[in-house]
Amino acid sequence: MRIYETMFIIKPDLSEEERNSLVENVKKFLEERVGAHVENVDRWGIRKLAYRIGKYSEGDYTVLYFRSTGQGLEQFENYFRVHPEFIRWQTFRREDLEKKERRAARAKKTEEVSSESQEGTTEEKGE
Repeated sequence: MRIYETMFIIKPDLSEEERNSLVENVKKFLEERVGAHVENVDRWGIRKLAYRIGKYSEGDYTVLYFRSTGQGLEQFENYFRVHPEFIRWQTFRREDLEKKERRAARAKKTEEVSSESQEGTTEEKGE
C-alpha cells in the first residue's frame, strides 16, 4: 500500500466542536469509503494563511497520513469539494516515506541474514 499525506484547511469561523467533527468525518470517510488506514492525524490549529482566501486570513490546519492502494482518492477529493467548510486541500503521495520504509526493511533483512550466517560459522568452529 502507498503512503499519502493530505493537508486541509477548515474555515476558522466554525466552532471547535464542528472543526473536530469535520476531521473525524474525513477520517471516517477515508477508512470506510476509500478503504485506507489512517496512521496519523496532526491538528495544527488556527494559523494565519499565506494570503487571503475569500474573506479568510486564518484557517484551521490539519494533516493526515494514511495508507491506501490509490483507488478511491478521486472520491476523497470530491468529498472536500462538496463540503463548503473546507477552504483548501491537497493530497500527496509520499514516495520518500515509502523508500525510507523499504530501506529500513531491507537493512533489517540484511542484518538477520548476516547474524544467521555468523551463528552458522561459530557452530562449525565449535565442532
